[in-house]
Amino acid sequence: MTTYQAPLADIRFILEHLAGLPEIARLPGCEDASPDLVAAIHDQAGKFAAGVLAPLNPLGDRQGCQLMDGRVIAPEGWHDAYQQFTAAGWPGLSLPLEHGGQGMPRIVSAPVAEMWAAANMAFAMLPQLNVAEAEVLMRAASDELKTTYLAKLVSGEWAGTMNLTEPQAGSDLSAIRARAQPQDDGSYRLFGQKIFISYGDHELTENIVHLVLARLPDAPPGVKGISLFLVPKFLVNDDGSLGEKNDVRAIAIEHKLGIRGSPTCTMSYGDGGGATGYLVGAENRGLEVMFVMMNEARFGVGLQGIALGEVAYQKSLAYARERIQGRDPVSGRNGVAIIEHPDIRRMLLAMRARVMAPRMLAYVAAGWFDIARHHPEPTVRDLHRRYIDLLMPVVKAWSTELGNEVCDLAIQIHGGMGFVEETGIAQHRRDIRISTIYEGTTGIQANDLIVRKIQKEGGDTLQLLIAEMRSVAGQLRANAELAALGDSLADDLDTLEGTLGWLLAAARERQAEVLAGAVPFLHLLGTVCGSWQMGRAALVASTTLQGSSDYLRGIVLLARFYFAHMAPQAAALARIVSAGGATVVGSGEAIFG
Repeated sequence: MTTYQAPLADIRFILEHLAGLPEIARLPGCEDASPDLVAAIHDQAGKFAAGVLAPLNPLGDRQGCQLMDGRVIAPEGWHDAYQQFTAAGWPGLSLPLEHGGQGMPRIVSAPVAEMWAAANMAFAMLPQLNVAEAEVLMRAASDELKTTYLAKLVSGEWAGTMNLTEPQAGSDLSAIRARAQPQDDGSYRLFGQKIFISYGDHELTENIVHLVLARLPDAPPGVKGISLFLVPKFLVNDDGSLGEKNDVRAIAIEHKLGIRGSPTCTMSYGDGGGATGYLVGAENRGLEVMFVMMNEARFGVGLQGIALGEVAYQKSLAYARERIQGRDPVSGRNGVAIIEHPDIRRMLLAMRARVMAPRMLAYVAAGWFDIARHHPEPTVRDLHRRYIDLLMPVVKAWSTELGNEVCDLAIQIHGGMGFVEETGIAQHRRDIRISTIYEGTTGIQANDLIVRKIQKEGGDTLQLLIAEMRSVAGQLRANAELAALGDSLADDLDTLEGTLGWLLAAARERQAEVLAGAVPFLHLLGTVCGSWQMGRAALVASTTLQGSSDYLRGIVLLARFYFAHMAPQAAALARIVSAGGATVVGSGEAIFG
């Protein structure tokens, strides 16, 4: 069976030529990201992913997690792998040096996060939570909380979680009922239940640091009355040692379709008098602080979609080269590998294009994170932060939707062997299914894109992005070899701009129709952004590097495939956005039969 190998050639090409690693390495605070060091980091991460994490992936799927006598037991090998993971310093790769991290830019850590998820998505969820929680504490926690908890989270000695969801409060966080009672010593006592808490309890680390949304007694209703609290599994003494067990426990773990190696827990706070917690940020401002963690998580989930697509593609390509079946329909030769069949080739190319386009966009976005944080010019920082905010729903939702399509195609290519567990393809299909649901479903991401990111500012940031994409279309048109791609991109940008105009105009009186087409619009924007990045890649491969290698020629050919097979979907999606909403909103109940 083919095992995962990190796609280092793709990673290095995108980072160097599309995402701007050489330029980012010159920014203040990013100087250590030299080409040699970055290559070494990615080489070692690839070896760890393939050699340590990937072999545990099917075992974690088979065994799952167990709740026994109040203890959550992880699959075999998980503890040893995590000890190796922390000993190598991987949890703090992107976190600041002053807190014990390695201070690498996001553009360096994003491919590493993709490798972890591709090798073992269930395992990779744990360190991803640590990074997100550390970001929250760095921005909003008191100095005392930072001193007590940050270094332990950065090192991975302690684990982090995010506790939002309750039985009656899923996507609608205004319905949260968990409550927090102020104490005389400045701490709080928390009471309530949270569900679907990834790594809510386990014994991989000696302590777990929960971030919990709850309401104070005098909190206003709705989302404006939610505060954020840090609640440790074990209380921490003044000298930093662990004290008594806090009043928090896992009372159930979910039996899931996929990612079975990760414990998804129902957590109970305050069964014995109240769980001790500490306020993070200001009272009643917890949701905006938690959004820092949620945005980190959403970017990470987007990488999961790319990662699972990559490993499914690798296994499908190897299988198609080895599987002998049927007759070549053109030459008439018998006993050919199925990769010789045109439809199999089409599916394989569709898989690679659906991995590479969102990967390019995600890595470019990772570079935007670094520019927004480190660039000396405030106007440059602001522009790239706006780009991140605009396209984060696309990076999360479009990438994961395409990843699901890729894993589905992997089953099709494997045929009956894909439908059984031995090949591992079925596990990838089950694991990736959650990616379009958690951290905000595709529909929620699409609504966020339209309402909060586009309509709120009149489409200004998207217009700036469209102008950048038009510049690439012009460069493609000026290249005789790629002029047709430039024409296609220009046409799709006209379509996108026209659809944007319709969205803004229709919002005045037809908002329900707009929202009925929100998901198609997200796919439209993702598809056009994919064309933009594929066009940029083709320009680099065909001109700057003169197409001097098979790999670079392959990039140009893949871009042509994308423009022939995926870019045409933009026009159809635009029609759905502008004309399809009325058939949803005005259909009444009779349509449901």
